[in-house]
Amino acid sequence: MKALRAAALASLLTIGATGCGGGTASPAGSTPAGTVTVFAAASLTETFTTIGKQYESAHPGTRVSFNFAGSSALATQINQGAPADVFASAAPKNMATVTDAGNAAGAPVTFAKNQLVITVTKGNPKKIAGPADLSKPGLKVALCAEAVPCGAAAKTALEAAGVKLMPVTLEQDVKAALSKVKLGEVDASLVYRTDAKVASADVDAVEFPESAKAVNEYPIVALKNAKNPAEAQGFIDYVRSADGTKVLTEAGFQAP
Repeated sequence: MKALRAAALASLLTIGATGCGGGTASPAGSTPAGTVTVFAAASLTETFTTIGKQYESAHPGTRVSFNFAGSSALATQINQGAPADVFASAAPKNMATVTDAGNAAGAPVTFAKNQLVITVTKGNPKKIAGPADLSKPGLKVALCAEAVPCGAAAKTALEAAGVKLMPVTLEQDVKAALSKVKLGEVDASLVYRTDAKVASADVDAVEFPESAKAVNEYPIVALKNAKNPAEAQGFIDYVRSADGTKVLTEAGFQAP
């Protein structure tokens, strides 16, 4: 009798679980059906968050999950097996790290470009007018590490300007370099125009012509081990659509 009751209870629990879940329950830690996981450069945080919400609205039942960080760190995570459907890099070099390892599902496509500016404390109290001023004695400057796209671009732009300087800190992504200025920990940093625009209430941006020598291209690709390849391609198509392009250009990105 006890065995029969236990069997009946197990049957009821199974029926109840199926009814509440609307289907077979996902294993712990797995990606829910309809989720597309996007690994994207830190400089895409605001634009991709907006694009993600728009994509979800246009595709009911789909959820876009983001991991924003420096492109070099993201490429390493992907090559080490981190679960992701899409990779959007701030430079082709970091994308090549993934494609060369055989972890892309196809050929990357460029969807935007970005350019550097010098960010300074609001009001520009140090009167920084260009790269040459960054080497003034006592001036504190933050740069991205050279492994990060914004750091590689900064190196190129400074070399084009003939300027050598010793930054007080090398950051792992553009948001961290920008934060140093916002917090008053440094006098200036080299970041993307788009990031400076987002933070315009807290910092001022100084344009300089040498930044044209270091324009970064942003490639995007679906990944080989994507758990949701259909939605991965769908998200990429939306990023490149008129709606996605509008979000990017309004934020200050250049057309590819």
